[in-house]
This record gives sequence, C-alpha cells and structure tokens, in this order.
Amino acid sequence: MSTASRHFVLAAGGTGGHLTPAFALAQELERRGHQVALITDARGAAIPGRPDFLDTHVLPAGRFTKNPLGWPRAIVAVLKGRAQAKRLYREFEPTAVVGFGGYPALPALLGAGSVPTVIHEQNAVLGRVNRLLASRVNAIATAYPNVQRLPERQAKKVHLVGNPVRAAVLSLREEPYPPLTPDAPLRVLVTGGSQGARVLSQVVPEGFALLPPTLKARLRVTQQCRSEDIEVVRARYAAEGIEAELASFFEDMQARLAGTHLFIGRAGASTIAELTAVGRPAILVPLPIATDDHQTANAREIAQAGGARAIPQPAFTPQAVAQAVEELAGDPEGLIVAAHAAWNCGRPDAAKDLADLVESFGGTPLMDVIRVGREPARAATSTVPTGATAARQRSTSR
Repeated sequence: MSTASRHFVLAAGGTGGHLTPAFALAQELERRGHQVALITDARGAAIPGRPDFLDTHVLPAGRFTKNPLGWPRAIVAVLKGRAQAKRLYREFEPTAVVGFGGYPALPALLGAGSVPTVIHEQNAVLGRVNRLLASRVNAIATAYPNVQRLPERQAKKVHLVGNPVRAAVLSLREEPYPPLTPDAPLRVLVTGGSQGARVLSQVVPEGFALLPPTLKARLRVTQQCRSEDIEVVRARYAAEGIEAELASFFEDMQARLAGTHLFIGRAGASTIAELTAVGRPAILVPLPIATDDHQTANAREIAQAGGARAIPQPAFTPQAVAQAVEELAGDPEGLIVAAHAAWNCGRPDAAKDLADLVESFGGTPLMDVIRVGREPARAATSTVPTGATAARQRSTSR
C-alpha cells in the first residue's frame, strides 16, 4: 500500500454498533498517516469514545419508517444531507468514503459521486441502508462469512474482514483465560443495550436465586442495569447473599471483560466481536425486535462453534438461566474449551484488513475530476484463552 497521506471519510449512524468499528478504522488509518473525517448525526456526535483527531460533521439524514406519511420529509433531509456531503468532499478531497450503516450514512454515500465507496456490514444480515447502497458501492466489507439479504449479484464485491473492535479490548487477546477451580469465585458479566437490559435485570437475578447455595456463594456478578432497575436488582441479589456490582454504565468494561469467566447478554455485533476477540464463553439472548432478527443470525457462528449458548428470549427464563449456569460452572474444563471456541471465531485483524481495503482505492482525486469538467460544488461547511502459547496453537488450527 502507498505510504502517502490521504483523506478518508467515514459515515455511520448514531449508535455504538455503527460507530465502534468506525472509530477503530479511524484509529488505524490515522496510525498509517492519513487524515480522517466522520459524518454522523447529533446522537453519534455525542457518543463517547470518539478519537480526538477525528473531525466530525453532522449532516441531515431522514429516517424511513413504516409510515409512508413521513417519507417526503425523510427524502428532503437526505437530499439536503447529500448536498452538504458534496460540499465537504470538494474541500476535503477524500480518497474513499466508507459507510458503516445507519441512516446518516445514506446521504454521505449518495453524495460521493466519482469518489470510491465502501460499506461495512457489522451484522450477519445486511442492514436496510447497506441494502440500498450495495449496488452503488465499489466494495462490501463483511464481519461474517455468511450474510443474509446480500444480493447474489453483488457477491463479487464482498470482502470478509471481521468487525473492528477497540484497541483496549484487542490488547486482551493474548491474555490467559482467568483461572477457575471448582471452589474459586465464578465471575459473571451481564450487560444489555437500552432495550435489552430490563429483561436481563428481571430474569438473571431470579435465575441465580435458583442455584445451589454453594454456587451462589461463588458468584461475583457485574451487571449493567437501567438506572431505574438498579435498586430492585441490588435488593434481590442481597436477599440471596450474592455478591454483585451494579451500574448503568461501566467505563472500564474491557478490564471487567478480562476477568470474566462467563458473559450473559445480547448478541449485538460489537458484543460478539469483543467476546471473540478476547475469548469468553457466553449465554446470548438475541433481541427479538432487532431489525430482520439480525442478532439471532449474529449468534449463529459462535454458537455453532461451541463458544456460546443462544437462548431465544421467550425461552430465557430463570429456570433456563439456572440450568445453564449450573452446567457450565460444574465443568471448568468445558468453560475453557468454550473460551477457546469463542477465541477461534475472532478476527483480530479486522481494522487492519478493512484499512487495507479502503487504502486500495487510490483513484483520481476529486479535484482532478472537477477540473476536467465536473460541475463545481459550493464551498464546504461543517457542523459539528488461555495463555499466549496456547493462543498461537489455536491460531494455527483455525
């Protein structure tokens, strides 16, 4: 790849699932000496973890809901956002525009014109915006080898790269799985998104309450809860004598993941990418209202490999939790095997491979296109598993 400094624009919807891999790619491109800008919405601009060097531009982006009465307003917003994107590109002269899904990515990609474009799909089902853009872009990067709703005629554009994760999490990949003996504390990490934390807060404590007293005494629970649920959950754990730390947000999640023996939570793309990067067994409960049921698809690879158990939400009962935890806790060697299986599903070079892909587009700069006859745009405006030796052995077996 060329070592010359170039410009790249990343466009992502305003959720952590879209922005986390975008941030990881931005850091890799910046490390290689490139300049990177981000297009998102107001929610995305406020999400923590954005690299300091990343210039952020907030563009209008309409959301197309099931109600067609709102479509005209959404179309107007997309057209306005596309016009602003074009002005940004004229000034910034990007080598490529990379979309990570979500409606804010739509006007950014539509405004790219002759600039090469890449989309990255984090989930095992191609998202709505990426489906709209698939026929227009130069390349499609995927996190899974099998992606549903990907048009067959676009298959030649597909590059399997994985889902980039935060450097702090990736640094744990060669760390050993925490030692676990039949009498040692069993550390369980429970997290859920804004839509998922409540069912976990309702079911998991009740499931732990059904465990034998000796196992309850071993539990060390770290659980993310909605703020309005924390006191109820805390009281339930206290009544059962279960040691638990609860919060609505943990800033040092990577440190907590490092010490975790078992994860319980949703099957979001970033969650699974981090679990497989570090190698942690899991009980996954796919969000049933996720678009196209993509979380069920996300969980399939790690579950089939033996690194996780996927439980549909209707079957996610206290009894199911108690049975699964008791079986797993009673088989420390089995937990280690599951950790290895999860680790082997990881794609730790995702950010590097995605950066290689977008760097491969070194086409004619946009200003040169404009000079040979393209209508000039107006001036730009901005708004804001075990140890390392075993790890190497596992790597050779992939």
